[in-house]
Amino acid sequence: MESNIEIRRLFDVMPASGRMTTKIVSKPEQPKVIDVSFPFPWNRERPIYINFDLWGRLSKPQRDLLLLQKVAWLTGVRWFKPDVYQGVAVAGLVGAFVELSQSDAVGVAVAGGLSAIALVRIWGTNKSQESEINADLAAIKVAQRRGYTEAAAAQHLLSAIETVNKIEGNSTLNFIDLIRCQNLRAIAGLSPIGIPEK
Repeated sequence: MESNIEIRRLFDVMPASGRMTTKIVSKPEQPKVIDVSFPFPWNRERPIYINFDLWGRLSKPQRDLLLLQKVAWLTGVRWFKPDVYQGVAVAGLVGAFVELSQSDAVGVAVAGGLSAIALVRIWGTNKSQESEINADLAAIKVAQRRGYTEAAAAQHLLSAIETVNKIEGNSTLNFIDLIRCQNLRAIAGLSPIGIPEK
């Protein structure tokens, strides 16, 4: 597969928000078909690493949906959105600086610990099964604007997850992927059982 041609095609598949923030990088030495690093707030670009030798084993619809899911996940990670954990993190950092200016070691430790707990919680939320499922749903919505039906998009993403697992030599899917697959089966109309709302 010619990587430059495929990269141009994939940029056309991406939503505009993805084109502005993500970058597709050929990485033939990686054992994974497609991989992304967790996007920290100081990273301006959010690279998507693809091993195009392995990527070529997927069908075009599978590649489209897999890319859309990764783009949706990357653009869905929000470090600076107004919620409790972001507020606690900021308050902890401000408190640490105030306590540091007053040379209060205990106050610095408490405020720093509070910030650390909040940042770990933000990290965990963005790497949870809920964030992956939300990325799946966002990818399906974008795919519908690209000519796929909802059921077909869900089926292609489901088969992409299973095929990638086989290509990478894994014997079973991990827990989050099993949950995602069950949800995608329900969306595709292949199973009457979805995942619970909570």
